[in-house]
Amino acid sequence: MKEGQTLWTKDELMLAINLYSKLTFGQMSQTNRNIIDLAHLIGRTAGSVAFKLVNFASLDPRLTQKGMINASKLDREVWQEYMNNWDEVFFESEKLLAKKKHTTIEKTYAIDLDNLPAATGKERERLVMVRVNQSQFRKIVLTNFNNQCCITGIGFLDLIVASHIAPWSSDKVNRLSPQNGLALNTLHDKAFDRHLITVTEDLKIKISPKFYKHQDVLSIKQNFIDYDGKSLITPKKFYPHPEFLKIHNDKFDSLEV
Repeated sequence: MKEGQTLWTKDELMLAINLYSKLTFGQMSQTNRNIIDLAHLIGRTAGSVAFKLVNFASLDPRLTQKGMINASKLDREVWQEYMNNWDEVFFESEKLLAKKKHTTIEKTYAIDLDNLPAATGKERERLVMVRVNQSQFRKIVLTNFNNQCCITGIGFLDLIVASHIAPWSSDKVNRLSPQNGLALNTLHDKAFDRHLITVTEDLKIKISPKFYKHQDVLSIKQNFIDYDGKSLITPKKFYPHPEFLKIHNDKFDSLEV
């Protein structure tokens, strides 16, 4: 199909925003291999795909590097739908991508259906969705922080996990939104999970006063006290959502009372 002046369809936009979620702002160039591949898949030029990704970037209220604000009404609708219901819409876009490639999402992610718990219909699809989203959640969150711990800067991937800010049970719609994730090394992930450290809404690191009772211990000082009040490493694209941070902050504060 020749691109010409044809308007983007919703399916094409879903595939474009799917790719947008996986790239950093600096990767949104028409020379990027992923952009070229998507362009071939939907019959458009790499330049037009790159331009569409920049349009999506212009809709992100927390992104400091803005593109040209040339987003269409449908662009905005797809953006809102995607960002407000991340788990389900991301999965739908992954299924659409697999279909475009004449395969299935189960084959794409090497999911052995025979080894899934006994389930059928919607429950079986839900299990597939959880596995797909969990796999991509880690990749997107780590990419968002340049594959390093956002507190310490440690870049040893075997020690980095994608940590949830708001608990899995508190927001079913945004369980796997990258705005609900931090890339943390395993030590700080455990401390964050136990609410011994938190991140404020202005992205400052805050540690529990309990650590100051052991400030004479060098490892406590170096790993926790020295980071108190410092800024989180700036994310590449998806900023932690203030509402998720508030949930964690409130729990942190309640344990200090």
